[in-house]
Amino acid sequence: MTASSSRIPGFYNLPLAERHARLRALGALDEAQLEALASGGLAAEAANSMIENVVGTFNLPLGIALNFVVNGRDVLVPMAIEEPSVVAGASFMAKLARAGGGFRASADAPEMIGQMQLLHVDLDKAALALEKAKEELLAEAAQADPVLQKLGGGPRHLRIRRIEASPIGPFLVLHLIYDVRDAMGANAVNTACERLAPRIEALTGGRVHLRILTNLADRRLARAACAIPLSELAFGEFSAEQVRDGIIEAWAFAAADSYRAATHNKGIMNGVDAVVIATGNDWRAVEAGAHAYAARSGRYTSLSTWGKGADGALVGSLEMPMAVGIVGGATKVHPAAQAALALMGVKTAADLAQIIVSVGLAQNLAALRALATEGIQRGHMTLHARQVAMAAGAQGDVIEKLAGVLVNEKTVRIDRAEQLLKEWSNG
Repeated sequence: MTASSSRIPGFYNLPLAERHARLRALGALDEAQLEALASGGLAAEAANSMIENVVGTFNLPLGIALNFVVNGRDVLVPMAIEEPSVVAGASFMAKLARAGGGFRASADAPEMIGQMQLLHVDLDKAALALEKAKEELLAEAAQADPVLQKLGGGPRHLRIRRIEASPIGPFLVLHLIYDVRDAMGANAVNTACERLAPRIEALTGGRVHLRILTNLADRRLARAACAIPLSELAFGEFSAEQVRDGIIEAWAFAAADSYRAATHNKGIMNGVDAVVIATGNDWRAVEAGAHAYAARSGRYTSLSTWGKGADGALVGSLEMPMAVGIVGGATKVHPAAQAALALMGVKTAADLAQIIVSVGLAQNLAALRALATEGIQRGHMTLHARQVAMAAGAQGDVIEKLAGVLVNEKTVRIDRAEQLLKEWSNG
């Protein structure tokens, strides 16, 4: 089931029930899927089968980012996140990108890397023996998952790496390149590495110590790009050229300085992680891969790039590892994750990766635009003020009224909110 459009004007102002009605009318979700998202979708009994020592579940707010067009297709994007302004920021930037044709995205073949650490060998002799036996070893690895093999996946390559210097001396590392199709792939890759270990030891006389997938999935990259027409950039007192150039200057700071790049990339991951979590994927693995990839040159830097197009438009791109799946893991047992995938209408893991990286680029643009113009705190404080107003006991329309006063006074504190509520109730 896929929504006919990701443009839903006024969605932000609708009550919850009406938002559900609009999604139902668009054909985005059926009743059971809407209920799964509304309830959090995971009963304690189901959670008990997923991890150890379960005592309950923990919900995050789940919102829908609007306006996204990815490779010409409208997409409603579920985002699970507690931080204010992220969903709104991504939605607004997607609206600007929509004017330039939306996001163009691609994803590599779903190849993951399993690492095997080979100790206590003569590096030259062992490497030669393994090189001669590559085809034999790949054939053995293919037997680890016959079902995946039938689906077109399985082992693709075996790479031999030499670690010349380490705290324990030199050793070999074997990289098993494994196509995992629509899975994230950790279990399949780890199983294949376990199967190969005895044969590798027999060939080399060494000892295979660690045998495990790496989260630096640099053979499984996803990319997104967009162009924001100059006509879409001006707002308030800021000209289009000021906004464009300010964003490029802010990006340049992250490209040149690791301290800034850490926060810059965190903004990207605000968007990425929110979709990864909503779909039941391993956000920690995606985070680890992203940050390792950002440091691949030996210096930590920006994952994204921003510049000026020939027509003056603001152009941006993002490339990063994206090891996500639509089968297995939590997606198989978590009703809300299944509903999130249905909402986006994804058919393959590559589809999902392309949407996620597009959201990351949109959220990066939202943060840079705010920083380069009116400052990041304005949007954050507006939503934070609502939370403070609710914590102080405000209800209904009073929440918005109180939040507005707190923001205007620049005193978003619960003691001030409680004081104002008391004055209003007495007055």
